[in-house]
Amino acid sequence: MKTLRETLREKNLLNNFLEEQAYRLSKRDSKITIHHLRNYLDMAYVGNITIGTPPQEFRVVFDTGSADLWVPSISCVSPACYTHKTFNLHNSSSFGQTHQPISISYGPGIIQGFLGSDTVRIGNLVSLKQSFGLSQEEYGFDGAPFDGVLGLAYPSISIKGIIPIFDNLWSQGAFSEPVFAFYLNTCKPEGSVVMFGGVDHRYYKGELNWIPVSQTRYWQISMNGISTNGTVTACSRGCQALLDTGTSMIHGPTRLITNIHKLMNARHQGSEYVVSCDAVKTLPPVIFNINGIDYPLPPQAYITKAQNFCLSIFHGGTETSSPETWILGGVFLRQYFSVFDRRNDRIGLAPAV
Repeated sequence: MKTLRETLREKNLLNNFLEEQAYRLSKRDSKITIHHLRNYLDMAYVGNITIGTPPQEFRVVFDTGSADLWVPSISCVSPACYTHKTFNLHNSSSFGQTHQPISISYGPGIIQGFLGSDTVRIGNLVSLKQSFGLSQEEYGFDGAPFDGVLGLAYPSISIKGIIPIFDNLWSQGAFSEPVFAFYLNTCKPEGSVVMFGGVDHRYYKGELNWIPVSQTRYWQISMNGISTNGTVTACSRGCQALLDTGTSMIHGPTRLITNIHKLMNARHQGSEYVVSCDAVKTLPPVIFNINGIDYPLPPQAYITKAQNFCLSIFHGGTETSSPETWILGGVFLRQYFSVFDRRNDRIGLAPAV
């Protein structure tokens, strides 16, 4: 996949894109904290947090595909850190150091550094003595529109012995219900939110359909099949799917992705699949059947325009996982409002408004 930097260069974006657009602060009613996210070109949804006393502000991805919180350290030596905000532990009176080294791997890269602890704020939510990573080296994050990552997956995949921020807030009584939810909009920078402690019904239509989590590591569910035009094209014997707010695309086993692209008449070009832009008018929706309910993805969602040509958002690469596994990223979650319920280990989906 192209790096963010390549994509941004193509789109001739200004470096100060994010700085020009001021964030709106979290709104908190009696039960729900609504925290605004900025949609960065449909590739990343980024929100502000602060760490330390006095607070130092960072832009992070709220990521259901990982469980750790990290930001760059002022001692980071990688080029990626030069363009991002770094945490100065010497300026925080509440900082505690553990000297424990850490290494966290992601699809596109890796960070290495050490653990610290401090006060972390997500809007009005305050997590005291929160353990978090401080990167000293970063690979694969050059030009990223965020400084760090805030993981919202299960504690079982976090750094050994570390309590993730959601669990810390839950145990500290920060919200009445241990749930969070995402509304991710398309194209517009404004309007996307992550909410904690409850669900704001204005962001979806109809009823939430609840799906049990099949494995309490990632937000993983069982999927029944993937079809187009009434024909099953993938996941024919059932498969697993991860709902991942930290991924923009849909990923599946390369062999099955190739089959889907054949149906689109897509042609392989580098690491991308190019589709005729007129195909949006004629291609059928790709339908994901989950827990007996169809979740269609229209061609307007799975084909994106890039300058004077169009690209498929389906990508391979999950064939190393067993059983068959799919990753449903932002392109799916823009269509469906998603609720992540830790008390009952389930995910709720409903069409987004």
